[in-house]
Amino acid sequence: MNVAYSHCRVAVVVIGRNEGARLKTCLASAINAGLAQTLVYVDSGSSDGSPDYAHSLGCEVVELDMSTPFTAGRARNAGFGRAMARWPDLACVQFIDGDCELLPGWLPAATAVLQDNPKLAVVCGRLRERFPEKSIYNQLCDIEWNTAVGEVKACGGIALFRASAFAASEGFLETLIAGEEPELCVRLRASGWKILRIDEDMALHDAAILRFRQWWKRSQRAGYAFAEGASMHGQPPERHWVRESRSARLWGAAIPAAVAALAVALSPWALLLLLVYPLQVLRIYLRVRHTLPAAGWYATLLVVGKLPEAWGQVRFLLNRMMDKRAALIEYK
Repeated sequence: MNVAYSHCRVAVVVIGRNEGARLKTCLASAINAGLAQTLVYVDSGSSDGSPDYAHSLGCEVVELDMSTPFTAGRARNAGFGRAMARWPDLACVQFIDGDCELLPGWLPAATAVLQDNPKLAVVCGRLRERFPEKSIYNQLCDIEWNTAVGEVKACGGIALFRASAFAASEGFLETLIAGEEPELCVRLRASGWKILRIDEDMALHDAAILRFRQWWKRSQRAGYAFAEGASMHGQPPERHWVRESRSARLWGAAIPAAVAALAVALSPWALLLLLVYPLQVLRIYLRVRHTLPAAGWYATLLVVGKLPEAWGQVRFLLNRMMDKRAALIEYK
């Protein structure tokens, strides 16, 4: 039976690849919300039987042609297209990744807000890390997702979209390997739509970042997204990700290069200028020590993370110079 929250048809689009037990939890959370008959699963080349499992639950299943490069944006667009073809009167679509669990109460609350505010294109809530205690990197993800409540510039990949707004925007840019959600939000806001984060728990996410190498690659992907986003929407008044890109280039490339050049040209004592990094860590720590858990780790990794972010920026520039499409930077 289809369930209409607040008299509007809602579909859930789940994307995944080899998520195993996590996908089962994700699909069950949508079914428990009463959406078993409005559930689309988009698979990107799983070898663990995920499409068959989703079929067994009665889901609409889309299996992507993996001869075309995969991106999350491509998968979500395919899921939205199938949902609209199956349910033409679709009013809202909830996107969620296969490593997440939709929380009870989220969809009724979010759809009510979307219906009451015709200018809203997107409603998002609090995404929480399932296992923040397993690593400092998981804990930092949980901190990252705790953004301000109210009207915001962007959402993440887990959010409820107004179907008409999403369709009019033509969805996510399928060539982006990361940062596709903020980019879409830039275009939605330019068309007069608004994005709102409400004070409501939305979903649990299993980041599963347990090793430094994973965190490094995730930071590199962020740097790539910053550079690409700034190249697309960096002009005033938007200035999309310009500050983040400049920060990555300054702390991750310009300062180390300048200090190295001074050390070679003048004196090895110039290496003492690298003390600016621990001073920056201290400055950030003093700013957040009373408001964030693991403030010391947060400050340290925020500064160290500028190095992989800068490399991500370099990768973007090299790809653009060679007119080469980016490959995914995967950390799991």
